[in-house]
Amino acid sequence: MENNPKTAVLYNADCPVCNFEIQHYAQYSGDNELPIQFDDLNSDARLQWGLDADTAARRLYVLHDGALTSGIPAFLVLWAQMPKYRWLGKVVGLPVIKQFASALYDYVLAPVIYRWHLRRLRKKTDLRP
Repeated sequence: MENNPKTAVLYNADCPVCNFEIQHYAQYSGDNELPIQFDDLNSDARLQWGLDADTAARRLYVLHDGALTSGIPAFLVLWAQMPKYRWLGKVVGLPVIKQFASALYDYVLAPVIYRWHLRRLRKKTDLRP
């Protein structure tokens, strides 16, 4: 990863929901000169992560100090790096809330967003001549 930032995020910029949220974090990080790199899984940057496109599209991934996390644990790592969001990470990281948030993300939100991603891919393919 270029410039070896302390934290890197892999996300799907083609997903309107993912892109909206991550662009907000990227803007905040840039404005505050935080060492966070944001990589679009649809670019060549994904190859450096060692994840295939389908796996990468299923959830958010964060690499921090050499440890790869995904899902709610990845959000917790990301929020911990951003002073404005540390409170959110602390709240979501509480035992019962973390379990609930992880279940919601793993079994509802991520699958719905992933299926939406697959539909967008099929539509792109169907539009090709």
